[in-house]
Amino acid sequence: MKLELRERTAEHVRIYFERTQDEQIDRMLPRSVASLEQALENFAQTRLPDTKSYGRTIYMGDRYIGDIWCYCIDPKETPNAMLSYCIFEKDCWGRGAASLAISLFLDEIRAKYPLTSMGAFTFADNAASIRVLEKNGFAIHERFTEDGRESCYLERSLQNRSL
Repeated sequence: MKLELRERTAEHVRIYFERTQDEQIDRMLPRSVASLEQALENFAQTRLPDTKSYGRTIYMGDRYIGDIWCYCIDPKETPNAMLSYCIFEKDCWGRGAASLAISLFLDEIRAKYPLTSMGAFTFADNAASIRVLEKNGFAIHERFTEDGRESCYLERSLQNRSL
């Protein structure tokens, strides 16, 4: 599988927002934005010099299949950043794309920022996402209920490990 991470553009944000409105994806993806305008504003913030967010697009060959990003980047806090990802092309699910994208992204983010730990949230009933994160060295640290839905918080150390 030829998978690579590429730069995000405003056009990617538009496509991503549209593709993630799918009902099945919506049930699995915790949301922080409710509108395309808000998504584009968040993207614009990632372009500022003091940004606390960094994202990439996920391509399989020449096909844009999803996004991966980290937010709340702060080397002085624990964890130092939070990870989020989504493969919106359903025919790519279960083929290792998310696992490989996370591995590539962790290599890239570790070279770019002095991070020692990374956290991630997922819904507890999203077993596939939990497996993908665990394959990349994340471990469940907490289960909790928020807005009536059971969720998991996972964390991974980035210290003294080759990614």
